[in-house]
Amino acid sequence: MESPTLADWVGDVRSFTGRQWQREPALFTPEALAPPFDLDELDAAFDGGLLRTPYLEMVRSDKVTVPPESFTTSRVVNGTTHHGFADRAKVLALLRRGATLLLRCVDQWHRPTGELVARLSEELDRRVEAFFFVTPAGGQGLAVHRDDADVFVLQAAGRKTWYVHDAPAAADWRLGELPDDERSPLRLHGVLEPGGVLYVPRGFAHRAVGAGGLSAHLSLTVRDLSVQDLRGALERQLTEGLDLPARPLGEAAISDACAALLDHARALLAALGREDLLRAARADRVGPPIAPAPPETLAEAARSWESGAPVAGRSGQSSLGRTWRRLRGAARVGA
Repeated sequence: MESPTLADWVGDVRSFTGRQWQREPALFTPEALAPPFDLDELDAAFDGGLLRTPYLEMVRSDKVTVPPESFTTSRVVNGTTHHGFADRAKVLALLRRGATLLLRCVDQWHRPTGELVARLSEELDRRVEAFFFVTPAGGQGLAVHRDDADVFVLQAAGRKTWYVHDAPAAADWRLGELPDDERSPLRLHGVLEPGGVLYVPRGFAHRAVGAGGLSAHLSLTVRDLSVQDLRGALERQLTEGLDLPARPLGEAAISDACAALLDHARALLAALGREDLLRAARADRVGPPIAPAPPETLAEAARSWESGAPVAGRSGQSSLGRTWRRLRGAARVGA
């Protein structure tokens, strides 16, 4: 595994992959590693006014449901009431009462986090998502649970105590909160300080409790393949390039389609290796990368249209720019 991005979090990647990756939980203390998203960025998101559900929710480990209306507000836009906008005052009030703020898919709406996730996803050839948790001292957002992902945690503020338990004992293990009758030995117990990193392998049960201050951490979840992913990839591979009518008419046509499908599948299976299927499944799982920063901003476009310079990436002026200048010229003549 080669990953310069991961090296910033865990140090020597070769040592990490040989000792901890998908085997052991571990704590790391990288030098001067700052999260792209922190409490200041969270305040900026609140100030922007567009943060809303389902990107934020509030949770408690005691199974008490926190309804969205208790931490959001409604707004009227063009005469229509829209719900689910984040209300910072309500969020803070719930934090003071022990609830945890959970921000989902931060990579989808915060560009620096999205760029980090895109780099790591490309380097690891796996789908990566970003979550942000804010927990008061003594608070616990989630009960002990298992995730279907390898998790990297970067502490952004305050302190948080982590308890990481053993891997699942059964091959067909379940996601989510552990049943009351399932006991798992403790594998790691430690406190994360700001800048500290925790790694939790896929399936290892874990929980976290705020240990001091307003604890905030960024979690990167690295998703790996399931049997369902492999089945889906195999189905797509076996039907790729096969042109058959969707609804053959009559017994003879159905029989011919069946024979063609079997012949096509046998030929592909004879040439399809394990690595081919793994690559196809990972490509489906990772999905398209997040688009890089646009080569031209709206401010740059405005300046180029005003000056008559070609729009970046195009051989001539944009038709919209030419229209805008014609309208401005006509307005001057009319004046």
